[in-house]
Amino acid sequence: MEISGSRARLFACRDRTLIIERLRRSPLPIDYLSAIDYLKGFETIFPMLVDGHPFRTVWIPEEDPEIVRIIDQRRLPFAFILEDLKTTDDVATAIQDMWVRGAGCIGATTGFGMWLAVKEAALERDFDEALRRLADKLLSTRPTAMNLSWAIDRQCQAIGRVDGIPEKIEVARMTAQAIADEDATACRSIGEHGFGILKKIAETKKGEPVNVLTHCNAGWLAFVDHGSATAPIYAAHDKGIPVHVWVDETRPRNQGARLTAWELSKHGVAHTVIVDNAGGHLMRTGQVDLVITGTDRTTYTGDVCNKIGTYLKAVAANDCDLPFYVALPSSTFDWQVRDGLREVPIEERSSQEVSHVEGFLDGTETSIRILPEESASSNPAFDVTPARLITGLITERGVCDAGEESILDLFPEKR
Repeated sequence: MEISGSRARLFACRDRTLIIERLRRSPLPIDYLSAIDYLKGFETIFPMLVDGHPFRTVWIPEEDPEIVRIIDQRRLPFAFILEDLKTTDDVATAIQDMWVRGAGCIGATTGFGMWLAVKEAALERDFDEALRRLADKLLSTRPTAMNLSWAIDRQCQAIGRVDGIPEKIEVARMTAQAIADEDATACRSIGEHGFGILKKIAETKKGEPVNVLTHCNAGWLAFVDHGSATAPIYAAHDKGIPVHVWVDETRPRNQGARLTAWELSKHGVAHTVIVDNAGGHLMRTGQVDLVITGTDRTTYTGDVCNKIGTYLKAVAANDCDLPFYVALPSSTFDWQVRDGLREVPIEERSSQEVSHVEGFLDGTETSIRILPEESASSNPAFDVTPARLITGLITERGVCDAGEESILDLFPEKR
């Protein structure tokens, strides 16, 4: 899909004054004040670019304001495809089948899905029953993702505060946009706070790159913009600190190899893709300075549920006395769950994701079987890393220890 001329030209230069002037005249899938906020006091961090053009992962297109548009992440890195979601069923399919994925992106897409659900429920005889049914459909798509249930709860509360169908539709649209805007702003702030960690390490490196290892994709594709684990990396890169990223391929869906590597390439960040089991070797041989991952759900006590394999990286980092940070917006905290291992539901995905691998062959995307026909396979999508293995949590409010008191000190309203 072609990008409109005004949007394509918007970030053609990095002169702050010209960008602000262009923002005044050019429509974007973000509100003007949020866009200006990107530039205040953080001049070198800009919305993520694809071949020089700014994109979010999910938005309402200006030319068709009754639908939701997403980047189809199944097709990356081989094709950059935009898909239109017109119904709640479309959104449920997009989340379940991982057209969109990642904590913040799931939350924002769910928020927009609830807007579509309100419009659909308005056509039913019993609005409340129809909305509950559609909300439950969205809720069932990815049981581990905290941002999904959080977005549904937030929408239901907002919708319930107004009377009249037109008012409910408008409030749902505004709430969905607010969820997306707040996610982008939170991730930008995570970049600010995490930048200090990378800067301190860089001061000891005498001009050599800071080597960061990351797992799965907690980049801007996993959120609305900037990302969580990648936000400090982009901040450091854009401020002139040399950074190199070790990118775990992240079997079985290879989100690291396919998504993190793609977005780092587009932003010009040096990186190397590695097999998942290479991380420990790189840590023991002094080739890693720190680990930063994202999270799909974090308890208020600091246990981190993230893509399968995260726990093993934390164990290796702990053994090698390397810092292991987890970056997350506050929307990913579960304020009701104390014990991540016992209380967080772990999604079991299709065994075909293990038995087959997807790739690009002779100009065509294809899938091939890599296991014997008679071999069974299991596919738990997440694991839980205990708080004791985590150096710190990087949030939009700052960096804290992975422990109940430290987290609640940062978020005292949750006490």
